[in-house]
Amino acid sequence: MLIALGACVGLYFLLQGMRIMKEGLENLSREKMRRSLAVLTATPVRGALTGTLLTTLTQSSTAISVLSLGFVNAGLMGLEQAVAILLGANVGTCVTVQLISLDLFRLAIPAAMLGLVLWALKGRSPVGQLGRALFGFGLVFTGLWLMAKSLAPLQHASWFTVTIMYLQHNHLLSVLAGVLASALLHSSAAATGIVMLLSNQNLIELPTAVAMVLGNNIGTCITAVLASISGPRAGKQVAAAHVLLNIFGAIIFLPLIKPFALLVGLTAGDLPRQVANAHTIFNVASSLLVLPVVRPFTALIRLLVPDR
Repeated sequence: MLIALGACVGLYFLLQGMRIMKEGLENLSREKMRRSLAVLTATPVRGALTGTLLTTLTQSSTAISVLSLGFVNAGLMGLEQAVAILLGANVGTCVTVQLISLDLFRLAIPAAMLGLVLWALKGRSPVGQLGRALFGFGLVFTGLWLMAKSLAPLQHASWFTVTIMYLQHNHLLSVLAGVLASALLHSSAAATGIVMLLSNQNLIELPTAVAMVLGNNIGTCITAVLASISGPRAGKQVAAAHVLLNIFGAIIFLPLIKPFALLVGLTAGDLPRQVANAHTIFNVASSLLVLPVVRPFTALIRLLVPDR
C-alpha cells in the first residue's frame, strides 16, 4: 500500500508538473507560436525546424500536434506543412526527456518555491508565466524522486519480477506496454521518464527500456487522434500522419533493438542517460528518414484517409 501510495503521489506530481510547465511556456510563447506557424512552414525543412523550436519552447509535442491539427482544420495550413511540423515536434520533445535524465533532484524544491513566488506575484506577465513553468519544473523532479523511492522495493516483489521477465523476453510486448503507458499519461516524455526510473532501479534492462520508448512515441498520438474524431477530414489526415510516422519508426527499429541498445550503451555511463539518448537518436533518425519524402508520405495519407 505504501509503495502504491508513494508511486501515485509521485505520478500525480509528475503529470501536474508537466502540465503546469507546459502551460507556462505556452503562455510565454503563444504569439511566437502563431507567427512562426504562419510564416516558417514554406518548405518541409523549415516546417520541421519550426516544429522542433516550438516543441522545445512549449515542452509538449502533443500541444504542437493538436495545434497543427487545428490550423489544418481552419484551412490555415496544408497537410504537408503539418507533417513537417510533426517531424520537428518529435525531435523537440527529446529536450524534455534529456532534462528529465539529468540528476536535478536537489534543485526541485528550490525551483518549485521560487517559481511559485514569481507566479503568485507577477501573475499573467511574462515573468509570472516563467515562474509558472519553473514551478512545474520543480514538481516534475519532486514527482520523479517520490516515484524512485516508492518503486525501489519492487525489485523484491515476485509478481513484478515475473512481469518484467515476460517483457525482457518479448520486445513486442514491451512496445505495447510503452504504447499503453504513454496513451494513459497523454505524454511520451512522462512515460519515458518512468522508463528511466525503472532502468535506474535496475528493474528493466536497456533493450526492454528501448522497446518501451518506441511504444511511448506511438501512444502519445492518442491525444491528436481523440482531438480529430469530431473534426473535418483534414484533421483526421493529420492525426493519421502522426500515428503512421511513429508506427513506421517503431517497425524499422524493432528488429534492431539489441544492436541499437549496444550502440546506445556507448553514449553514456548510466542507464537513464542511455534511455534518454535512445529516445533522441530514434526520433532524430526517424524524422531525418521521412523528411526527404514528405510529399509522397502525404500522398499516402490522402490515399488512406481520402479528402471526401
